[in-house]
Amino acid sequence: MAAESRNRLGPWYLGLIIILVAVVFVGYRMWSSNCGVSLGLEFIVLAIMPAVYLVLMYLTLTSQD
Repeated sequence: MAAESRNRLGPWYLGLIIILVAVVFVGYRMWSSNCGVSLGLEFIVLAIMPAVYLVLMYLTLTSQD
C-alpha cells in the first residue's frame, strides 16, 4: 500500500493568502485613518516583514524530507 504524498508547500500557500489579506487590511486601515506613519515605516510593515517571513517559511518547508 503506497503512502499518499501531500504537498509540502500547502502551509506556505495558506500562509501567503493569510499574509496578503492581513497586508491589505492593515494598508487600508493606515490609508483610511491617515495614521501619520512615515512612508519608510509603512514600507517595512507592509512589504519587508511579510516578505522575510514568507522566505523563511518557504526555506523551512522546502528543506524537509
